[in-house]
Amino acid sequence: MNKILSPRETQGATRRDLVVGATLVGGALLVGCSPGDLLSVGAKEDFGAFGPFIKIGADGAVTVISKHIEFGQGNHAGLAAIVAEELDADWTKVKVEQAPAIAKVYANTGMGVQGTGGSSAISNSWTQLRQAGAGAKAMFVEAAANKWNAPAGEITVKDSVVSHAKSGKSATFAELLPEAGKIAPPKAPVLKDPKTFTLIGTDRVRRKDSQAKSDGTARFTQDVQLPDMLVAMVAHAPRYGAKVASFDATEAKKVAGVVEVYQIPTGVAVVAQNTWAARKGREALKVSWDESGAEKASSDTLAANYRQWAAGKGTLPEKTEWQAFETKGDAAKKVQGTIFETTYDFPFLAHAAMEPMNCVAQVGTGKAKLTFGSQIPTVDQLNTAKIVGMLPGAVEIETLFAGGSFG
Repeated sequence: MNKILSPRETQGATRRDLVVGATLVGGALLVGCSPGDLLSVGAKEDFGAFGPFIKIGADGAVTVISKHIEFGQGNHAGLAAIVAEELDADWTKVKVEQAPAIAKVYANTGMGVQGTGGSSAISNSWTQLRQAGAGAKAMFVEAAANKWNAPAGEITVKDSVVSHAKSGKSATFAELLPEAGKIAPPKAPVLKDPKTFTLIGTDRVRRKDSQAKSDGTARFTQDVQLPDMLVAMVAHAPRYGAKVASFDATEAKKVAGVVEVYQIPTGVAVVAQNTWAARKGREALKVSWDESGAEKASSDTLAANYRQWAAGKGTLPEKTEWQAFETKGDAAKKVQGTIFETTYDFPFLAHAAMEPMNCVAQVGTGKAKLTFGSQIPTVDQLNTAKIVGMLPGAVEIETLFAGGSFG
């Protein structure tokens, strides 16, 4: 089965593909499993006392595990604030880590797979993270109540400090951590009344990634360097949907540092010892493209169509939903002085990512690892597993910051 699944294809009626894929790589038939279960086959689940969304260190620092990637839109701060609010944690000591790829634990509830999109990060995680934060807080409160022999209802928490006003006793998260970590999380933790929020909706919430992105310590894919790492660059078709008809790599292989050249489904890949050699090797390729099945539209033809449609001319594509906005009358006649008129064209939607598409892949015996800004990590995990012949859970996805995305 060579088909590569897209995020949309893993929703709904994709169980057969997933079952067949898992069977091919694992030699097992899985019955009664959700797509999330199948995507997680072979994954190791090793969470701490506070569950899959919160880690608390010996120093009392709170780390929120984000199942959503940070593209630069600021969701890491928003997600961390949800946990910190319910936990009453010291915001200055709250950090964020990216979740591993485990679909049945970290799935986007609107997608069925683990991924970020549709401006869904906050709404998707709102209740989930509130419950996680409230549950962790309840564990600290119970630990303090047991230690001080005080009613839990009299215990308060503020800025990672647990207090009992009547006895004058207090303790930090760090001090109560050994006891709190032994307490079972409540099944239905009590959530705050939003009217009592002290963090969410205030200017206290500052971005958690600003410092690292300002001083250069933030890790992006291009910062990853491994021993003996090779670099591949792909010569893509000039038109979407075009295929390689033939190619000549003679001159490309003469470039110092070029290791090999391969034809792949999306073009021709040049593998080299460094980025410069890969780029020069790609420039030296001679590729003939079969454009018989390629998209024929261009920016010029699309813009011309838009102008026609706006003027009420031409034929709209089927099922097109649109609305023309018109100002009645001649505005120029109503304005005295010199009139300047111009027309601005811009795409209906455009990718505006600053970071080039890139990924670091390590493939070993029985396991593989991808390191990059993965928007849909469990789909990347599944497709990689199918290509290299492994269970999805044997493929580790280390998700880094991404330099922008769609929009």
